[in-house]
Amino acid sequence: PPAAATTAPTQPPAAATTAPTQPPAAETKVLKIGVLGPFSGPAARTGEEFKDSVQMTLDEINSQVGNYKIEVVWIDSQSDPAKAAQAYEQAAVQDQIQAGVLNWHSSVAVSCMDVAAKYKIPHFFGFGATEVVNEKFASDPEKYSYWMIKGWPAPAKLSISYVQALEDAISKGIWKPAEKTVAIYGEDTDWGRSFGGAIKKQLQDAGWKVVAEEYFPIEQTEFYPILNKFKELNPALVAGTSTAAPVASAFIKQADEVGLKSLIIMDGLGWVGEWYQLTGKASDYVLDQIPGWTTPKAKEFAEKFKARFGIEPSPSAAGLAYDGMHLFVEVLKNTLAQYGELNRETIYKWARENIHTGKWSYKDGIIMKEYKYTPETIPDPVVGQGYYIFPVLQYFDGVGKVIFPPEWAEQPLKPKP
Repeated sequence: PPAAATTAPTQPPAAATTAPTQPPAAETKVLKIGVLGPFSGPAARTGEEFKDSVQMTLDEINSQVGNYKIEVVWIDSQSDPAKAAQAYEQAAVQDQIQAGVLNWHSSVAVSCMDVAAKYKIPHFFGFGATEVVNEKFASDPEKYSYWMIKGWPAPAKLSISYVQALEDAISKGIWKPAEKTVAIYGEDTDWGRSFGGAIKKQLQDAGWKVVAEEYFPIEQTEFYPILNKFKELNPALVAGTSTAAPVASAFIKQADEVGLKSLIIMDGLGWVGEWYQLTGKASDYVLDQIPGWTTPKAKEFAEKFKARFGIEPSPSAAGLAYDGMHLFVEVLKNTLAQYGELNRETIYKWARENIHTGKWSYKDGIIMKEYKYTPETIPDPVVGQGYYIFPVLQYFDGVGKVIFPPEWAEQPLKPKP
């Protein structure tokens, strides 16, 4: 097995007297990489998409970069920051991973940044979006630059599109709320509070009045008390997020059951492929932000994925994970070409000199046109058209129709009847 090569990589080539013609460079080495994700726990369905996308990527390159065989160490965050940090440490010390890739939860990113920094493991394309990651990065860029790049920008950079979409509909007379009132809700995590805090401030800046703000445990699925309170307050808008499919779908179904009249933003409802099987018609009129399978390459990926794994992929889980993994493979190829070897030091050095400076970007993705990072944006990607952008969708019969930005809109916002 190729793994056996790790037992004697230090053997001088001269010792191989039986095959003196074998150049030493051709020796197959093993590169262990850590893939961080929620492989068990409330967001395990997302972890499954991560795993499958990583597998597809590795199959395409035969798990090989140059003379390195890539071995994956699956780091299960269990959606728990403390358990995630512990698992990451184990991967660093016992498994000797040389680099890390992906991650789903914000709170997990915050805890694992310290572990990556401690063991100097360059970690790429974590989805933990919270600005807490950016603040930590900025507090000591030398130390935290090992959390190399995020695969999801700070929530405020994306949530502003919801506010612009609503204001646009109001100014055109399409939506006529009696008052600009909003109730904010979300999971009680770094992500939930980042998103809630960001959209709250952006709505207030646009003249909205916040009438309630409620956060709940990440695994809660019983929302009648909160929803009845919202129903009584009757705000024009209810805006929030959840990262776990069972939670998001329970909230939407129960909102429908109690007869909530407000327009709902549920950021992340479509983060798993089966979201419509979970919510049914209750999801009609709900707003979300999800990139689409817009190119032929993306559509082909989605079809292959479904045929192979028997589950419906979501662009923001499987799709982005596939792009992140491919970006990472390109980093490995470039590092090997420049330094002749792959390890924690060379991978970090190449990324620091080429990605953090904005010299190199990844343009072959299936979800975004270009994943570019600059000294001004790191660890975030550049956000905007042609770069990293999520359209605002409104759901009808299980299909997300783009309502914003105007140049991509398939139809205008439809107020709830």
